[in-house]
Amino acid sequence: MAAAPEWLTHDYIRHALRVHYEDAELKIVQLDVNPALGPGENYGGVLTRARVRFTLSQRPAEELLQNLIVKTSIDDDELSKELMAPYDIYNREMNIYEQVLPKLNELLKEIDEFEPLFPTAIFVDRERMAIIFEDLSVDNYVMADRIKRLNKEHAHLILRKLAKMHATSAVLNERSRGSLEGYDRGFFNRYTNAYSGYFVGGLLAAARWMSQEPEIAHYGQKLFELAPHYMDIGRKCFAPLSDSVNVLAHGDVWTNNVMVKYDSDTGRPVDIILIDFQYSFWGSPTIDLHHFFNTSLREPLRREEQSSLIEFYHRIFRDILRKLNYKANPIPSLHQFQLQAEQKRFFALHSAVVVQPVMISEDPTDACFNALMNDDERATRFKNRLYNNPIVQQNLKALMPVFDRKGLLEIHQCC
Repeated sequence: MAAAPEWLTHDYIRHALRVHYEDAELKIVQLDVNPALGPGENYGGVLTRARVRFTLSQRPAEELLQNLIVKTSIDDDELSKELMAPYDIYNREMNIYEQVLPKLNELLKEIDEFEPLFPTAIFVDRERMAIIFEDLSVDNYVMADRIKRLNKEHAHLILRKLAKMHATSAVLNERSRGSLEGYDRGFFNRYTNAYSGYFVGGLLAAARWMSQEPEIAHYGQKLFELAPHYMDIGRKCFAPLSDSVNVLAHGDVWTNNVMVKYDSDTGRPVDIILIDFQYSFWGSPTIDLHHFFNTSLREPLRREEQSSLIEFYHRIFRDILRKLNYKANPIPSLHQFQLQAEQKRFFALHSAVVVQPVMISEDPTDACFNALMNDDERATRFKNRLYNNPIVQQNLKALMPVFDRKGLLEIHQCC
């Protein structure tokens, strides 16, 4: 497990709480700090759990308990830091938590549609690139099982919250004269190819595995041919829509980026909270849907019910836009929205072939950000092992014919 940052000390936590509670005399009685996740569970930051007992100056005899999650930047080697720099993910997430998400909540309150969509950040530290949140586990929110993946009940809860986030962001951008359009550094963007080690490297690893399987070897050859064009196709896919509704997309919706509350009696999911906005970007809402469906849904839900899930999402998305009197672009009909999903379906291929094998891997060997991002010998071994997973193999054998029939393996496809 990644160790907690050395600077995450008693004094640091005390300062953060003093700022949050506006109490310069707040005192910590007890502090316990432990890693929140292990190798392979998260590649976008270091998560540390802090359990704090403290007193406030106005009630010195009463001990309070605060459970916190501290999210900090990855402390990896210089090469990985250099690759990450163009994405500016840590500043982006801090900006979104401070400047955007509270305004989306206000828009939902305006039409009496408010429900918690995101955790509240209680302290943002730009010098340390850190955000401190209240630990949602106190309210019985947990991460679902990324290996088992999610059923339709989970999907509906996530799509409801995602539709509300998307719709309110479109309205906020309209009312603030384009304030969100500067978020233009999603996974694929015009500034950098820094993620090519991950994306193209993963594609080539998939192609190498497929080439050894006679019934799908021809798809492996197509992936080899696609590789030199892959990043360019991705950039076209991430371009905002013209003359339709663009949104602040979450950018990385998958099992580990939502927290789920379950009914204690039935075990059924009753609520979710969206977390982790490092890759949020201005673009088509359908990109979030493709990523979510193709990284996190169980089979056969992913293969057979995407159209009905899109219909469920679209109904909520449309209704929130109408209630908030959105006028900047025509609100798409369901048919138009389904066509937009087809237009952006390259990201379904990417999420299924390159991303999901990482997300459902149970092999911790070399499972670190360095191996994910780079293309050296260790990184290549890590990526090759991802395709030894029988679940990955089964999924791709079922999905590659579908992607091929849709033209997503062609080098001249247009997103």
